[in-house]
Amino acid sequence: MDHSTMQNGPDVVAILLYIGLALFIIAVIGYILAAKTNKANTSKLKKAEKQALQKKQKTWLVLSHTLVILAICSLGTSLIQFSSNKYSIEKLNYNAPIQVTTDKDYGRGHSEDMLTYEMKIPTSGTHSPHDLKFGFYTERPTYAMLVHNLEHGDIIIYYHPDAPKDLLDRLDYLSRFKKAGAGVLAVPNPDVPGDMEVVVTAWTKTMQLPKFDEASVGTFIYQNIDKGPEQIPSEVRRGGGTM
Repeated sequence: MDHSTMQNGPDVVAILLYIGLALFIIAVIGYILAAKTNKANTSKLKKAEKQALQKKQKTWLVLSHTLVILAICSLGTSLIQFSSNKYSIEKLNYNAPIQVTTDKDYGRGHSEDMLTYEMKIPTSGTHSPHDLKFGFYTERPTYAMLVHNLEHGDIIIYYHPDAPKDLLDRLDYLSRFKKAGAGVLAVPNPDVPGDMEVVVTAWTKTMQLPKFDEASVGTFIYQNIDKGPEQIPSEVRRGGGTM
């Protein structure tokens, strides 16, 4: 894992946040000074002095407007950086030892017909021409659509429909990670074996865990995301559900 990248991300966000707040405070001071200049008693001043005072007020206002714009840009950038760092795929590079089964490749044709699969939880095969959005699901879509997601390099985490809330919260978090044009889906599935808590799949890859372990699931995601046989650019496949 690139630890320097992981550590510097929050530092950059903090710096941008502090810069934005400092600029905003200076802008407020500028507005106060401009207001004071505007309220100054100019009745006894000469024309040239009045013009100089007006120019000074205008300068403070222009400077303050500029600082407010810069503050908004800095604060906005810090929020964007924070969001991107929070779900950086590098955070899942735990490098944990995992046991993954390489499944038979049953092909990747498209069909609108009702489909059945050789595997109870399929990781390849003929599938629907339509895929799904990334994210956390409370109802299971058809395998025909889910297999299409696997074809595009997505990761699917299957969990028991009656899973406890703490597990659902962790899966919801993991379902927000993306890489290039691929993402993660967390899906309830009664086909998950009773002695397993989650089943994690990629194209022709399966990992079963008797107890959910974020390091193992994160490692699986990191190693297999965006490695399907048909990769779609992120600018085309924004969030899935586009094909």
